[in-house]
Amino acid sequence: MAKDTAHETLPVLKLDRPLDVLKSEHIRQIDDALAELGPFGEVRIIKQRGKLRFIQKVESMSITEGSKK
Repeated sequence: MAKDTAHETLPVLKLDRPLDVLKSEHIRQIDDALAELGPFGEVRIIKQRGKLRFIQKVESMSITEGSKK
C-alpha cells in the first residue's frame, strides 16, 4: 500500500547571526507556552549556570472583567 508522500512546507527563519543560547527546540517550547496562555500572561525564561533551565508560565485574570454589580 502506498503512503501519502506529501510533505508540509515549513517556513524558514533566517537570522542575521547564529543563536548563542537558544536551540530550535527551545524556540518551539517557548512558542507553545505562549500559545497556551490566555489573554493575560507572560512567559519567563530562566537561565541557570549558563544554560536555559526552565520556561515559566504566569497567567493572570482580570478581577473587573465580567464582574456583576
